[in-house]
Amino acid sequence: MPLTSITKDATTLTLTVVGDYPVAQQRLWDAFADPRQLERFWGPPAYPATFTRHDFQVGGRAEYFLALPEGQKWNGSWRFTAIDPISAFAACDGDDNTGDENMPAAMTFAFASTAAGSRITIVTRFSSVEALAQTTPGMEEGLRAAMPQLDAVLAQHGTTTALA
Repeated sequence: MPLTSITKDATTLTLTVVGDYPVAQQRLWDAFADPRQLERFWGPPAYPATFTRHDFQVGGRAEYFLALPEGQKWNGSWRFTAIDPISAFAACDGDDNTGDENMPAAMTFAFASTAAGSRITIVTRFSSVEALAQTTPGMEEGLRAAMPQLDAVLAQHGTTTALA
C-alpha cells in the first residue's frame, strides 16, 4: 500500500495523509492535475468518482460526484485557492464551507521528490474538534480504500485532459 501514514491531530484540527510512490514528482502531480486520472482513484472502489468540472487554476472550481451503490450520488466540489505547479495546490470546500459544517475547511496537497520517487502530503483542516471527530473516521476509511488505486494510475502514462 502506498500510504505511509494517516495522522489525526485534534490540536491543529488536521488530518494528514502521506503517500510515497516510485515515480517522478511530475508524474504524481499529473495524476492529481488531470481529472480523468484523478477520478480513477479519488473515490473508493465501491464509490467511484466522476469529475464534471476541473478548472485547475486559482479561483477555479472542481466539481465531482461519488456514485453510491444504491444509485445515489454524493456531490463534492473544491475551489482552488493556490497552485504552485508540480509542488503544491490548495483548495477549500467549493461552497466556501457553508453547506455542511463538518466538511473540511481547507486542504493542501504538497508534492516532493524523494530518493525512491516522490511523496504526496495531503493536509485537511477542519473548523472544529467536533467536525474533525465526526468526519475523519469515514474520510480515513475512504482514503485507505481509494488511494491504493493510485498505483495503477501511476503505472500508466496518460495525457492531461482539462475540464472547464
